[in-house]
Amino acid sequence: VQLQASGGGLVQAGDSLRLSCTASGRSFSRYAMGWFRRAPGKEREFAAGVTWTGQTTYYSDSVRGRFIISRDIAKNTVYLQMNSLKPEDTAVYFCATAAERFRTPSMLEHDYDYWGQGTQVTVSS
Repeated sequence: VQLQASGGGLVQAGDSLRLSCTASGRSFSRYAMGWFRRAPGKEREFAAGVTWTGQTTYYSDSVRGRFIISRDIAKNTVYLQMNSLKPEDTAVYFCATAAERFRTPSMLEHDYDYWGQGTQVTVSS
């Protein structure tokens, strides 16, 4: 099982980026998925999560209103549309799949079992 994240890059404050994460090896259609991020010198933190149906989304306070998580179940892919980027959004972004089927997305790392390799997002001021 692999999660391949892509779409990171270097942008200016106020710009947008869209991250993608495609799972291979099995279907994750019954599992919530999430995006976490780790800023320089900080612990990895939850950014956004989406239910297995794709109908309900969850966000950390720091990204709510600017980021949008979505998923394409048929493509086994989750996206993170990041708008109005700020320098404090600079981080390595990781996608992950929930360890248990049908669970609501958790903000806790230990509730996820498969992780992507991370994609760097750098926002300059």
